[in-house]
Amino acid sequence: MSQAVHVLSGTGSGEADDHLWVRLRHIEQRVREAVAARRAVDPDPDDPYLGQYLTPEAVQRILDEPAAPSSVTADRVAPPPGSVLHELTTAFGLSPLDVDLLLVAVAPDLDSRFERLYGYLNDDLSRRRPTVGLALELCGLPAAGAGRFRLTPSAPLVAGGLVEITEPQRPQLSRVLRVPDRVTAHLLGDQEPDARLLGVLSARRGRAAYLAGPDDDRHRVAAAARTGCGLVHLQDRGGDAGRLAVASLVTMGRRPLVVDVPAFVVESAKAATAHVPAAGPAHVLATEARLSGGGIVLGPLEALEPEAPERALLLRELCAAADGVPLITYGRKGWDPLWSAESPVRITVGPSSSEQAARQWRQELSSAAEAVGVAHPPAFDDLVGALAAHRLDSGQMHRAATVATRVAVLAGRPVTAADLRDAVRAQNGAGLERLTRRIEPAVGWDDLVLPAATRRQLAELALRARHRDQVLGKWRMRPGGGRGRGVIALFAGESGTGKTMSAEVIAADLGMELYVVDLSTIVDKYIGETEKNLERIFVEASEANGVLLFDEADAIFGKRSQVKDAHDRHANMGSAYLLQRMESFDGIAVLTTNLRANLDEAFTRRLDVVAEFPMPDVRQRRALWDQCLGTELPRDEELDLDFCAERFELAGGSIRACTVTAAYLAAEAGRPLGMAQVVTAVLQEYRKLGRLVLESEFGPWLDESHRGPNRL
Repeated sequence: MSQAVHVLSGTGSGEADDHLWVRLRHIEQRVREAVAARRAVDPDPDDPYLGQYLTPEAVQRILDEPAAPSSVTADRVAPPPGSVLHELTTAFGLSPLDVDLLLVAVAPDLDSRFERLYGYLNDDLSRRRPTVGLALELCGLPAAGAGRFRLTPSAPLVAGGLVEITEPQRPQLSRVLRVPDRVTAHLLGDQEPDARLLGVLSARRGRAAYLAGPDDDRHRVAAAARTGCGLVHLQDRGGDAGRLAVASLVTMGRRPLVVDVPAFVVESAKAATAHVPAAGPAHVLATEARLSGGGIVLGPLEALEPEAPERALLLRELCAAADGVPLITYGRKGWDPLWSAESPVRITVGPSSSEQAARQWRQELSSAAEAVGVAHPPAFDDLVGALAAHRLDSGQMHRAATVATRVAVLAGRPVTAADLRDAVRAQNGAGLERLTRRIEPAVGWDDLVLPAATRRQLAELALRARHRDQVLGKWRMRPGGGRGRGVIALFAGESGTGKTMSAEVIAADLGMELYVVDLSTIVDKYIGETEKNLERIFVEASEANGVLLFDEADAIFGKRSQVKDAHDRHANMGSAYLLQRMESFDGIAVLTTNLRANLDEAFTRRLDVVAEFPMPDVRQRRALWDQCLGTELPRDEELDLDFCAERFELAGGSIRACTVTAAYLAAEAGRPLGMAQVVTAVLQEYRKLGRLVLESEFGPWLDESHRGPNRL
């Protein structure tokens, strides 16, 4: 320690501006002067054990020191515009003294020789960072002066996360100052996010992907984020609020910091358990946003569950830490004033137009093709047209396009509509599947045998699902009143007439999956529980690209009755809830019933399509027999399907059951399917249905082995 120390060379780093190094040379000079002053009064400055014990002379010297020992004068120059220190001063509201204190604290991270110098000045070689007292001394301030309040928890340096004060158990002047690694890296020109946010921030994507939306919306949100505290809440009404939030920040010239909500909650809980709130992700996010000139995107708020007290405090903490930083939240729910001290600007985000969705699909498919090194997929319009009924946000589109492109590359062919549909279905969460029974459609229009009027009604349901965004959104044909943009249909007819199969065909035509509501999972004997179960299904179905099927819907959509006791009142409340919820539903739902008269008339008004499924006539029964038998089952020459269609008045479901039973009998007999097996199967179906067996109906095929007590 006896030789003069020259820490900084005076040449600026290639990644940090020269002004930083000029200011650090001033700090070096102050350190050298402080070392010289300390050596002048040390009895033996070369003592190797210096700082590990106190001699009587040293104690007396301490007693004789004046109250304000420092005589160093600080020459503080305002950082020039454009320098990294000027940006910090502006972003964090720092004073010239704050800048000096920050430089004193960061010096050991820029040159290790400062560690030994600070250890010498601290009289403790194991403490190699500046203390509060030493920092004030090097800045020419008395320990008892007002300067010490620039290092309190509420001061800009500490509250902003630029400086951390450790060892809180010590007296204030003996506490150690530390600069986080992210701040040091920023001073040196590094713009990578804080390592403590690893996993908390979602992967960022290219600017062009976010600028594909309408300019008016982006500029409106950006203008709102520039005002006041910078807090904006986007209430999602079927649109892509998350993408709009990111696009707005890009429009502002801000770096989007998109928060992964589940990871944010987990990391916040860890910080709270460790009792280090300043190191929690809320404060680190705010610091990162100010350092990088970014903005924070948090959502959807439903994943955060801000209704829970601890989650509400977490959201309030983030809003307070990010005061003045653009913070854009989004979700389906409105903003609760208890979530922040300041009220946000609230903006409603409606569904994207079909043109916007097509433009984004084109962009995502092109990016995915470019990423794997293949040409642009052909027949792009056909690909997008196949997804007209689907609603996806930007993240789901990106993942679906990537997966579909990879599958096509693996198969050595261009991307097809089937690839995209499979990839889109994979984006559906497991929430709805836990509440319903999922069916992947395996039938198409050619498998249906229905009257022409019924087929037209089914086709109308499909076209409503495809064009609902244009008609209900762009053309505003269902404005106001809290009405949703869903499509609801009723399939009415006797059992076995093809209602469920038709719902599966509609789902296949739209490229979606069919989710069948199991009544046993939603009906509860406790009052109010059935409605809660239905609400969970409706919420999940609104976000899934699928068709929701309520089979035997009259069980829960029945007529309201006159109130005679508490049971009637609660039953009517359940029906009233369903009436309201169906009207605000945003998905695609199909209700089936065998008894249309049992449905409440108020439900009928809320239906978009009512399809009647009559019993099949002779021509349709003939087609059903032929179709259900298929092409693989060998048939005997004596098999008379015209006779079966004319004599046996059965619904399609019963005909299918008969063909399956007859196929088993033919397999047991080891010969092609003949009339004997078919007649036996029909007799079994008649007995199952409780129908009388008429000799005139079966004709010559009813022999003694088939006769029974229920024939006439």
